[in-house]
Amino acid sequence: MVHPKNAPPMLTCTPLEQKCVLLAATLASFLSPYIASSVNIALPLIGKEFASDTVLLGWIPTTYLLTSAVLLIPFGRLADLYGMRKIFISGIGIYTLAAGFSGFANSVSMLIACQILAGVGGAMIYATAVALLTAVFPGNERGRVLGINVSAVYIGLSAGPFLGGIIAQAFGWRSIYLSIVPLGFVALFLSASLKLEKGNEIKSSRNNNKSGAEQKEQPEKFDSLGAFIYGCMLFSLIYGLSLIPKRAGAYLLGIGFVAFLGFLRQELKTPSPVLNLQLFKENQTYSLSNLAALINYSATAAVSFLLSLYLQYNRGLSPLEAGSVLVAQPVVMALFSPFAGRLSDKVEPRIVASTGMGLAAFCLFIFTFLTEETPIKDITLVLMVLGLGFALFSSPNTNAIMSSVERKYYGIASGTMGTMRLIGQMLSMGLSMMIFSIIIGRVELTPEYHVELLTSVHTAFSLFAFLCFIGIFASLGRGRVRA
Repeated sequence: MVHPKNAPPMLTCTPLEQKCVLLAATLASFLSPYIASSVNIALPLIGKEFASDTVLLGWIPTTYLLTSAVLLIPFGRLADLYGMRKIFISGIGIYTLAAGFSGFANSVSMLIACQILAGVGGAMIYATAVALLTAVFPGNERGRVLGINVSAVYIGLSAGPFLGGIIAQAFGWRSIYLSIVPLGFVALFLSASLKLEKGNEIKSSRNNNKSGAEQKEQPEKFDSLGAFIYGCMLFSLIYGLSLIPKRAGAYLLGIGFVAFLGFLRQELKTPSPVLNLQLFKENQTYSLSNLAALINYSATAAVSFLLSLYLQYNRGLSPLEAGSVLVAQPVVMALFSPFAGRLSDKVEPRIVASTGMGLAAFCLFIFTFLTEETPIKDITLVLMVLGLGFALFSSPNTNAIMSSVERKYYGIASGTMGTMRLIGQMLSMGLSMMIFSIIIGRVELTPEYHVELLTSVHTAFSLFAFLCFIGIFASLGRGRVRA
């Protein structure tokens, strides 16, 4: 059994407080994927307005993911030390502010700068939303509520392409950002009204076996140096990947590897690390579940980006028409995620999640055969099966990660899990942009480059299908979560 015997008790909350936490976390978790999927469908419109090349357009979603990934683990650690609620509320406020600024951007550079600010808020939300839910709901309900939270993410993904296509076509791409500002204020009001703290702050139950006097004598401190090295490492690796095959890309990858070694050394020697590496060393379920999440998102996050370009450039669909096709995947994900979460409360998560990973690998392989004559209905059907695979993987995998650690590690576990997701998303986008750079080059996607675009899409899906196949074994190897 993975649950520690001396784990601290679950937070005592009334049913109303539990519902408030679930509603606030669910709404906050909806906002980010809604914007991401909406903007993906509007990228051609943004590129046309600012005359931008494909690689630069790819940096609009990638910058947000990079910023969030750099800050997610540090914010998870801060949440464990000082309380989840404060960071959760601040994250919603910052994210809403960034969305408003994005709606008035006058260049791609300004839009990218706004995504940096949005990434700060997104990291705060990602680091605390799942941890809050895990802290206030008992273990036999955890899969259900985590499934609802994951479903909210997928509803955002499903609403994004469809609503984003309608909004962008009718009012322009800026209205996509401005449309979520009211929702951000609602989420901010809900989260600010929560009264779980006031002496019952949701903090780490750190030093659980020490007396109060000993805790005061030896307070845990935030590892600022480790957080800085970690940020440099991720930035160098991701930005370096986007520059390959240029020499500067190789240099940055080398710097990232050196920073990785420095980060390991710092975390192993500090008494209060920003990332507790012992969790990976001693907890097989935790380490392999996070690895499976990293592989899954690395293989699947760029699907909407790739198909959006394919449908609009190779097939000549409008943003609304392309969004209507892409909506099939997240709709199925939203419908089946709560079911998959409840199923993982009864069946070992590794069985359910591995089945989902296998379905995803199969669908990605099918997409390697796309042509300019592939029936749209066939693409929609494969996207629906892919959505089912995502649903079967995500909720059970989240349940396995959060159920494998003590409550004092909920913040860092949530942050680490979110980091695996964001690093995977960045790798997925980075690999896609690298393939575009090699096959197409930094050019505007005019009709003479449509053949090269299709070749790039085939290459990307071939690589992603292989990654997902490898991920099946990581998912199966995690072991049992329950006795």
